[in-house]
Amino acid sequence: MEIRKLDAFCKVVECKSFTRAAERMLLSQPTVSEHIRSLEGELGQKLLDRLGKEVVPTPVGNLFYGYASKILRTQQEAIQAVDEFSGILSGRIVIGSGTIPGTYILPRLIARFRTMYPAIKATLKISSSRIIAEKVLAGELELGVVGARWNEKGLEWREIFSDELCLAVHPAHHWASAGSVKLETLFGEPFIMRERGSGTREVIKTILDEHGLKERDLEEVAEIGSTAAIKEAVKAGIGVSILSKCAVVDDVACGRVRALGIENHVMKRHFYLINRRKRGVSPVASFFYEYLCENSK
Repeated sequence: MEIRKLDAFCKVVECKSFTRAAERMLLSQPTVSEHIRSLEGELGQKLLDRLGKEVVPTPVGNLFYGYASKILRTQQEAIQAVDEFSGILSGRIVIGSGTIPGTYILPRLIARFRTMYPAIKATLKISSSRIIAEKVLAGELELGVVGARWNEKGLEWREIFSDELCLAVHPAHHWASAGSVKLETLFGEPFIMRERGSGTREVIKTILDEHGLKERDLEEVAEIGSTAAIKEAVKAGIGVSILSKCAVVDDVACGRVRALGIENHVMKRHFYLINRRKRGVSPVASFFYEYLCENSK
């Protein structure tokens, strides 16, 4: 069973398309198709099905994908270990991140890391904190940076960055001239929520719980899965929201958004560097882990 066939199979599953997989591998589509046919012939099983315009793994294909991914990761780790032994660190690090650290913190750190190790390529995948954690647990990502912590014993959590939240309102809002408002006044005010599973939403829930208040009692007018989209909704006057200060700093400076505090409460949160417990990481991921820890202040 050849590595290139496993690679082709994994790329098709990830891209959900023979054409896109071929583009990523710099191969022709017929070549990728032949790799899959050959692999299915070796295994005596059908691995992929077409579902409308997408290609999806069969049940056995889904099972095989987990093992094929591990084989490819092991091959990459072996190459990286040899490179490290030779004094040359190269390869690719894939980092998962929540929206705020992935947008406002990690890009500059990755850029600096690559000046130190130019042979290392970095891929940053941004999603909700829950999804990133699930992918780390599943072994799809070696490292993740998330904006909330919960009881998940399969992960190791290390506090690495901090962030402060604010109440974001339209400049013409009746609270705009106030420096802060009482937490209770949020109820009855049109409120824009982040999607379930986001670190920001987890923090909002925690703050409310600490004061005996319930998230469900907020007058939710929209649930949006993007910080940028929530900012636009606030600027359009749809409602107010709680966002990271670093996400609204430019809009506040330009007068497009007002950032308020909550009385008697500093809305501070932490970001956590996560990896799967009892599972070693590749040399490249290990170097990046230590680099993040050293540059976390």
